[in-house]
Amino acid sequence: MSTPAVEDLLRTLAPRVLGTVARKYRDFESAEDAVQEALIAAAHAWPRDGVPDSPEGWLVTTASRRLLNIWRADDARRRRESLDWPTPQDGRDDSLELLFLCCHEALTPPSAIALTLRAVGGLSTAEIAAAFLVPEATMAQRISRAKATILASGVPFTRPDTWRPRLAAVLHVLYLMFTEAYAGTSAPGYVRPDLSREAIRLTRGLRHALPREPEVAGLLALMLLTDARRAARVGPHGELIPLDEQDRGRWDAAAIEEGTRLTDEAFASGAVGAYQLQAAIAALHDAAPSTADTDWAQIAALYGVLERMQRNPMVTLNRAVALAMVRGPAAGLSLLDTVPLTGHHRWHAVRGQLLAMAGDRAAAVEELAAAARLTTSGPERDYLLTKAAGLRLPSAP
Repeated sequence: MSTPAVEDLLRTLAPRVLGTVARKYRDFESAEDAVQEALIAAAHAWPRDGVPDSPEGWLVTTASRRLLNIWRADDARRRRESLDWPTPQDGRDDSLELLFLCCHEALTPPSAIALTLRAVGGLSTAEIAAAFLVPEATMAQRISRAKATILASGVPFTRPDTWRPRLAAVLHVLYLMFTEAYAGTSAPGYVRPDLSREAIRLTRGLRHALPREPEVAGLLALMLLTDARRAARVGPHGELIPLDEQDRGRWDAAAIEEGTRLTDEAFASGAVGAYQLQAAIAALHDAAPSTADTDWAQIAALYGVLERMQRNPMVTLNRAVALAMVRGPAAGLSLLDTVPLTGHHRWHAVRGQLLAMAGDRAAAVEELAAAARLTTSGPERDYLLTKAAGLRLPSAP
C-alpha cells in the first residue's frame, strides 16, 4: 500500500523519468506506458522495502526494462539501435526538456498542450478536458491522436534544434498547469499547492534557461504574485475567501516583492506581452492595502490593452468588474452584456456581483444561484450559495 510521502515523491519524479526515458529511446508512447508501470511497481515496493538511495535511477532502470519487454511483445527489436544514448548529466532538468519535446512540430498547439499537461503536469484526462472546456472523451481522443501523430510524422521525438517556435505553447502549458492548481476539477479543496509549486518550479527553470525572454519573466511574475495570496484564499474549513475579504497580512511578502521585480524587469525590455500585462494587474492588486484603495482605473486600462491583444471573453469579463469599480455597476453591466459567456458560471457570478452593487438584490440572487449550479468547484459553489443567502436577508435599517 502506497503512502502519501511515496506518492508525493513519485509525482515529483514522474515527469523527469519520462523525459529521460522518452529522450533516450525516442519512443514517447511506449516510454509513457513503461514509466507508468515503473511508478506502479514503486508504489507497491517502496513502502515495503524502503525508498532506494537513487529513486530516480530506480525508476529509469525499471522503466527501461519494461520498455524492452514492450518492444519484445510488439516484435519491435529494430528499435534497440537507439539504446546506446548517453544517460542524462547530473542536475539536468528532464521535466523542463520534456516540455519542449512534447510541443512537437507535428502537432497543433492544442494537441501539444494537452499532451504536455498529461506527461509533465501529471493532470488527468478529466482535468485537461475541463481546462479546455471539452468533454473528457474528446480530450482522451485528442491525446491519443497526438501520440499517433508524432509516431506517424517520422520526426524524431528528440530535442528541437530551435526552441522559439515552441515557446508560446510551452508558456501556455505552464499557465494552464498553474490555473488548474487554483480551479482544480478533482482536488478536494480549492487549491492544489503541489501543482502550483510544480508550475512555478518549471517556469523558474525556463526563466533560468531563457533570461532575456520578457514573457517568461512575465509568466513567472504572474504565478508568484497570484500564489502569494494562497494562504489567505481558503478558510480553515476549506471555504473560498474572495480577494476583497482576504487577510492581506497573510500574503507572502517575499513572493510579492520578487513578482513585482520580475514584472518591472519584463516591461523594461520594451516588449509587452499578455503574461506581462496580467502580472502587472496582479501586482496592482498585491500592492493595494484594501479593495477600496486598489488602482482600479489602471487595472481597467491594462485589461483594455490585454483585450485588444487577446480578444478573450474572460478578459472582457474581468474588465467589466474593474470598470464597475471605476464608473459604477451600470457601466460594468453594460460591458458584460457584450460578453458571449452566458452559459459560463463566471459570467453569472460577475453579473450577480454587479447587480448586488447596483442594489438589485433579487436579480443578483438569481444570477448567483445560476453560477452555483454551473460551477464544478465545491468551495466556489458553497461561496456563491452563501452570498445569495445573505442577499435574501432583509437589509439593515
